[in-house]
Amino acid sequence: MFSIATFQELLKGLPRSKFDQLVKRHKADKYSKKFGHWQHLIAMMYGQLSEAPGLRALETGFNHHRSHHYHLGAGMIKRTTLADANARRSDTVFSDVANWLMGQVSRQLRSDSAELMYLLDSTSLTLKGREFERWTQESRTRNTQGIKVHVLLDAQTRTPDWISFSAANVNDVEKAWSVPLVRGALYVFDKGYCDYAWWNAISQAGAQFVTRFKRNAGLRIIEERSIPAEAAGIVLNDEIVQLKHKRPGGRDNPYLASLRRITIARPEKDTPLVLATNDLDSAAFEIAQRYKERWGIELFFKWIKQHLKIKKFLGRSENAVRIQVLTALISYLLVALYKQRHSLKISLWDCLVLIRATLFQRPEIEASRYRQRRRLQQEMAELQLSLI
Repeated sequence: MFSIATFQELLKGLPRSKFDQLVKRHKADKYSKKFGHWQHLIAMMYGQLSEAPGLRALETGFNHHRSHHYHLGAGMIKRTTLADANARRSDTVFSDVANWLMGQVSRQLRSDSAELMYLLDSTSLTLKGREFERWTQESRTRNTQGIKVHVLLDAQTRTPDWISFSAANVNDVEKAWSVPLVRGALYVFDKGYCDYAWWNAISQAGAQFVTRFKRNAGLRIIEERSIPAEAAGIVLNDEIVQLKHKRPGGRDNPYLASLRRITIARPEKDTPLVLATNDLDSAAFEIAQRYKERWGIELFFKWIKQHLKIKKFLGRSENAVRIQVLTALISYLLVALYKQRHSLKISLWDCLVLIRATLFQRPEIEASRYRQRRRLQQEMAELQLSLI
């Protein structure tokens, strides 16, 4: 009986025909002889899933399972070839694969009845030491040397919907202008994205946002709303406001419509939380709850840094770092699709552990052998009883 290994089952979420189509679009394998992009992706995914500490361990571990190479559409790996590909090869194909998978995950995991809510934030990857200094030194900040990864997270599926890279010294709001805006969606982000022109772009796109006002925001109160009894003590103020200054930040005021300022008590801190939103209809407490869900993207960053390989890198060039981060994201999305496809009622972390433990096992064959052993044990027990 033929059965595929867990690694092959995981790759069902990324059809080879679709991958080849993306490669062909960029003519990415035009000058590749043997080590094409598919082999490159398989090798880097194996590094993620096996937690290989370096190129030598990756090479030895993957080549040990040569009986599975044919079914994976791959061959033996040489660490020098992989290192060269990471250093010289563009991350374009890997980026396209990640974008395609993000669309697939969103469609397959999202419930139609749920509110479309996105969480936006960035995380820094520290890159210091030999070779990293060549391309991170000039863009370092007081707190960070490395790169930033900007992510738009679907709040319902807990999977990324958009990702981008930037230097460490790039302001988050500069990348925010590249975020795809969807009519009817809600975008939640912190006050690092305070740009009234961008807030206006969100409103013009027919979407809503929840964020925080900066402490020095110049506002004019238009209306003070009453606070429901059930929200008393939590919601301190609920006001309709407009920007006071005609030229905030030295530019013409781009946001002429009314905004809502909601002040929320924080018992654990001395200062309250001052929220800003263009949602003039929802209850103040409900808006506060939506902002609280922004913590979900912090948990996502913590999860991928703890459980995937994006702290220690297999190469030190900018290309190598980007490719490794993208293959970590691709692995994350394929694990999410695997969990959904098999209707597993376990956490994503437990699913990843299961995949790692059985990466080159054939579950159907293992189950068949287990049933056969149980049957033989039962027959032997019945035979012994009859002899007694």
